[in-house]
Amino acid sequence: MFPAMERRVNFTPADVRMLANLCHNCAECYYACQYAPPHEFAVNLPKTLAEVRLESYQHYTWPPAFGALLRRSGLLVSLILTAAIAAATFSSGRMPQPSPAADFYSVIPHEAMVALFGALSAFIVLAFVVGLVKCWREWGGAWPVLAALRIAAGEALSLRYLASGGAGCTYPDERHSQARRWFHHFTFYGFALCFAATSVAAIYHYVFGWIAPYGYFSLPVVLGSAGGVGLLIGPAGLFWLKLRHDPAIADERQFGMDAAFLVLLFVTSFTGLLLLAMRENAAMPALLAVHLASVVALFVTLPYGKFVHAAYRFAALARNAMERLRPSK
Repeated sequence: MFPAMERRVNFTPADVRMLANLCHNCAECYYACQYAPPHEFAVNLPKTLAEVRLESYQHYTWPPAFGALLRRSGLLVSLILTAAIAAATFSSGRMPQPSPAADFYSVIPHEAMVALFGALSAFIVLAFVVGLVKCWREWGGAWPVLAALRIAAGEALSLRYLASGGAGCTYPDERHSQARRWFHHFTFYGFALCFAATSVAAIYHYVFGWIAPYGYFSLPVVLGSAGGVGLLIGPAGLFWLKLRHDPAIADERQFGMDAAFLVLLFVTSFTGLLLLAMRENAAMPALLAVHLASVVALFVTLPYGKFVHAAYRFAALARNAMERLRPSK
């Protein structure tokens, strides 16, 4: 982030928002700065940029009112939403005993699942696209070149800026550690594997006509199980680090939003793995209801919670790459 700052002479609000999203909150600058608290100047760049990031999420969110609601009480709203959807599913009265083949579609029809999650996915994509177009236009307007996207993708997928040259970042305290980076990897690649499992299952269903449930050693189940384990380890580890982090470097107003995302990821993964293990059990319909409730809650909150930082941070990385590739005058 500091090289990106040095390329600027004047700082517009758009510049500040871009730099705030480029910051990975490693806190190196805080612990190295002689003017950090308790010095009378009280320079605290990580906390200031964290506050700007929260403001930028609010600024770019679409529709704006949704983001404002969830950022006031992210964890509470997510838990209420999960409970409400689960209660609605239970009260529907459509909870037959599972078939010998452990058929989820005997509980909730395949068409109903596709319609629900298809509509949610379309809304989520629209919300992200509107926010990203707004932020990109504000940050400069010119669309990223392929080389910049390739650089940004490499930096994002490797979490280069949490590595600190191999030492790791100063998080949760002033000691260097790779823990945050590795837990982020478990979370991201766990999420990616679960998405891959869903995509492969869709190909099985619509292209080959192979109807679920699939065997334990089938590709969708193997990918989903591996992703589920990653989404247990990653969110649990990140939540543990968050409870231990130095409060001086964070904007505590974001704790609810951050915790909501991590809890929903963990609950979704846990209920999914439990459902897989007990899919031929009499408890399958109830487990399916709880799992789908948590998935819906996660989907609804994706554009208005912690997940949104990934979109804007990638945009900031792409903008930074474009600036580095620009010929010097």
